[in-house]
Amino acid sequence: MKYRDYYEILGLPRDATQDGIKHAYRKLARKYHPDLSAHADAEERFKELGEAYTVLKDTEKRAVYDRMGSRWREGQDFQPPPQWDDNFEFNGKESRSRADTEFSDFFEAMFGSGHGGGQGRPANGKTWPTDHAGQTASDLEDAYGGAQRAMPGQDHHARITIDLEDAYRGAQRAISLETPILDAQGHVSLQSRTLNVSIPKGTRSGQHLRLSGQGGAGFGQGSAGDLYLEISLRDHPRFRVDGRDVSLDVPVAPWEAALGASVTVPLPDGSVDMTIPPDSGGGRRLRLKGKGIPGNPPGDLYVTLNIALPPADSENARATWATMKQAFDFDPRADFYR
Repeated sequence: MKYRDYYEILGLPRDATQDGIKHAYRKLARKYHPDLSAHADAEERFKELGEAYTVLKDTEKRAVYDRMGSRWREGQDFQPPPQWDDNFEFNGKESRSRADTEFSDFFEAMFGSGHGGGQGRPANGKTWPTDHAGQTASDLEDAYGGAQRAMPGQDHHARITIDLEDAYRGAQRAISLETPILDAQGHVSLQSRTLNVSIPKGTRSGQHLRLSGQGGAGFGQGSAGDLYLEISLRDHPRFRVDGRDVSLDVPVAPWEAALGASVTVPLPDGSVDMTIPPDSGGGRRLRLKGKGIPGNPPGDLYVTLNIALPPADSENARATWATMKQAFDFDPRADFYR
């Protein structure tokens, strides 16, 4: 996938105002419109301009695009950074369908899941329906019949990443969220707020937590919207997660695998004793029922055995390995060539 520098496409600096973005797009769109332009690449350039404008004209899309920084260049190989849009507060969902619009793979990777609300947010913090984006509070009060008319606030959405240990135990966490604001000069910046969030025990990746009244402010006497937090689990150096099931590799000695043994297996919230059956081969997968992420029902823990060999780093160790070689009529490749 190739990085798209939307500012370069529109010929703008990264600190351009929203009005500057609109002016640059209109000028270039006239120049490269396929029905008006004589340029051989007019159609392709017109599509690029439309995609760049779709992102930069929208304060949310622009702000989250800017969060990735400016170290990439147009056309450079690119992969989105991990959790690139974590803790970014979106004012609702996409307000229109893009089913009939063709965008680049880069755009789809950034915004294809519906990021960005497409709605305006007046300076007083109120959030209004998409149809009225960009209007002032007084305009909207006139449109809706004065302050007596009550309208509920917009629901907001954000993604946060938690540790696997929090999913097992539950936790209280302070999270910081960023949302874009437009200053009086037309520049986009990020405004932060911190919330104390209760992570319930058994929370899994993809689950949504609803924080009542933490969304956009209502109009008049309307109630505030809600904030929905989409949960993802941070990659763990030891455990792998699939839904509620958790997996890990456990090293065992050759004699533990051959003779059987009881070993202690770590969990994200403690440990559990596990019995290794005799004559277990490397790669054998053992299931510990109910030891995955808590829930109703809970997930399972799957343990893969990795046989760890003692090093032949002394005369005594090499003699022991030689004795084992003589003691066993064992060909590890007996079935390898069949």
